[in-house]
Amino acid sequence: MIIDSHHHFWNPSRDDYKWMAQKPTLQRNYLPQDFVAIKAQSGIDKTVLVQAADTIAETEYILGLADATDDVAKIVGWIDFENKADLQHLKRLAKHPKFSGVRPMIQDIPDAEWMHRKDVQWAYDAIIDLDLTFDALGFPMHLDPFLKLFQRYPKMRTVVDHCMKPEIINGAFDDWAAKIKLIADETPAFCKLSGLATEAAPGWSTATLAPYIAHILKVFGPDRVMWGSDWPVLNLNGNYPSWLQTAQACVGQADHAQVFSGTAAKFYRI
Repeated sequence: MIIDSHHHFWNPSRDDYKWMAQKPTLQRNYLPQDFVAIKAQSGIDKTVLVQAADTIAETEYILGLADATDDVAKIVGWIDFENKADLQHLKRLAKHPKFSGVRPMIQDIPDAEWMHRKDVQWAYDAIIDLDLTFDALGFPMHLDPFLKLFQRYPKMRTVVDHCMKPEIINGAFDDWAAKIKLIADETPAFCKLSGLATEAAPGWSTATLAPYIAHILKVFGPDRVMWGSDWPVLNLNGNYPSWLQTAQACVGQADHAQVFSGTAAKFYRI
């Protein structure tokens, strides 16, 4: 069994997706029917569908797609952390069996310390109270702020998206490795083995990504690491089969079941 713990569907004509304006590869529909052949080829059994726009409307949209798609086991949506009135939306969404939690688009917020603002703390408390999940989306500059956040809210069911996007294209490793290790050692956070291909230079190989994958597995352990494709963002600098094959080669057979299904099933309660 393979669970893809992180992918997207979208329809750009909805006008939710401002961030992809300069990415023509992504400016087309990516919908369940576009994913059928990929899933069959790669042997994917279940998936987690993740928000890609900072609107409640898009969360409702992908929840509808999940309702109509048996293979989508859970979705990760969005609420406005700066608007406490959105608590009503969170409580309503939490009642849906396929709604797992939320992901604020922190990587797009200029202030790396935004997550510590007093006016957004209610959202973390609500996530904990409603027993929901929190996907942490950021860049290496967010590693220190996220460490403090995870230490402040140890009861929050948290997963780091895309290994916090190390700058593989520049060969950056040591600082990222040390800081992601602190998160692994000092907090109960999980980590998604996803997004690495996008951070590498074009023409990357298994050897390019192997040190980063090995480090994530070493510091978190396979029981806190889950594989994800980040499709179709993956298409910017790779493809589904090559990323899956690279991850499988680096993870190894002994940990395959845990990383490619067990951890995601446990974390997202699939």
